[in-house]
Amino acid sequence: MSLIELTDVAKNFQAGEESYPAVRGVSLGIDSGEFVAIMGPSGSGKSTLLSLIGGLSRPTAGTVTVDGIDLGSLGPNRLSDFRREYLGFVFQSFYLVPYLTAIENVMLPLTIQPGMNGTAKDAAMDALSRVGLGAKSLRLPSQLSGGEQERVAIARAIVNKPPVILADEPTGNLDTRTGDHVLDMMQELHKEGRTIIMVTHNAENAKRANRTIEIRDGQVVV
Repeated sequence: MSLIELTDVAKNFQAGEESYPAVRGVSLGIDSGEFVAIMGPSGSGKSTLLSLIGGLSRPTAGTVTVDGIDLGSLGPNRLSDFRREYLGFVFQSFYLVPYLTAIENVMLPLTIQPGMNGTAKDAAMDALSRVGLGAKSLRLPSQLSGGEQERVAIARAIVNKPPVILADEPTGNLDTRTGDHVLDMMQELHKEGRTIIMVTHNAENAKRANRTIEIRDGQVVV
């Protein structure tokens, strides 16, 4: 069985009395240690698919399982525990807390873990050093470049050493050179054995992955 399995997954969004399908009957498997790119045009459903895999959204129909865990069967608290244990998220918009320093932003996933109070700062510093920002740990997001903010977001995603990294257009707000550095980091994490799932509309970015899943109009293109 694959590490991640989607079976006949659908997701509809309501707008008043109208229902709009974002994902329609998707079935796929992703093995442990794969680097997969989910590619498609704007509005194709690729980000919705990633949110379903990450347990950020529940499917209207079908099942999503990760390591044999049916995400639809988990209550809110257990789902939060699952995300903290299994997943690291990297988003296009960074989502850094503006009034927290880089190291404080990276520490956020650790603050609710039992027994982490004494080691959270050390773990966050290690993650920042890993992405080359150890010397800027006390800077606020506004004092960092866009590429540096994205690296802080990556450090936050890997600080709890999750087996799966979910990245939604991680280079979307970056120039080409800075984006290439971020993709280099993704490949390094993959070489270490992490499973990487990256949403992109960029064919060149998708070439960094081992496999590309193309989605259009909410369906996987075979």
